[in-house]
Formats: sequence, C-alpha cells, structure tokens
Amino acid sequence: MKKKRQNEILSIIKEQAVENQEMLIKALAKRGYNVTQATASRDINELRLEKHFNKDGISCYTQVTEEKKYNTIFHQSITGVDYAMNIVCLKCRSGLANAACATFDIMDLDSVVGTIAGDDTVFILTRTEGDAKLLCEKIKKMI
Repeated sequence: MKKKRQNEILSIIKEQAVENQEMLIKALAKRGYNVTQATASRDINELRLEKHFNKDGISCYTQVTEEKKYNTIFHQSITGVDYAMNIVCLKCRSGLANAACATFDIMDLDSVVGTIAGDDTVFILTRTEGDAKLLCEKIKKMI
C-alpha cells in the first residue's frame, strides 16, 4: 500500500504543481488515498522530495534525481572548463573545488583516470585527448 501511495505521489507532482502538504493530501484523497499530515510528511521525506520553483515561478514539490543534484552543484561552483591534451581543468568559485570534485567523482565515468582538487581548480585526468574533449563538452552543457 505504501509503495503504491508513494508512486501515486510521484505521479501527482509530475502532473500538477503541489505547493504544500495540504494540496498533496487533497490530491491523494481524490485518488482514493486518505492520509494524515504525518503520513504525507513521512512520504515526502522518504521520497526525498524538495521544493523548487517550476517554470511558472511556483514553489512546489519535485523529485530531485542524482543528475539534477550534480547539475546544481556544478552550476553553482564551476565558472569555466577547458582541456589540454588529456587533462580537463575546471575553474571554480573560491573554496568550492572540493565539492565539485567530490560530486564529479561520484559520477564514476569510465574515461576518467583520476581527479585532484585545489581551492578553486579541479584537474581531471582522462584516458585520451578525445575523452577530455567529450568530457569538456559535457561539463559545459551542465554549467
């Protein structure tokens, strides 16, 4: 029952802007799920839903995927990217290179041999120059 209800919640937040728990509880009730505020709150936490502004500027619940998390960290910390030979260099805001590097390491890309971060720079060693070029293009799209 819980899994079905949580899947229903994911469907609801994809179909409509749900601004608060009360709206979610009403939407669930329309679909045959009568839940308390405590249950809705637990479901929100277990599904790791976060509030973000949608395209209409409304703050509503959304499911944050790993890719969205990476894009957010990259967008906020990286100011530029370039490559030379098989090394990609990320320029970051001061103090954010470690966060960008750790986030990048989680991606576990096959073409990456290793990374090293300073205060405002990350070096990424790739297997080939072609890998570096492709990675540089991918990161530019993320930032």
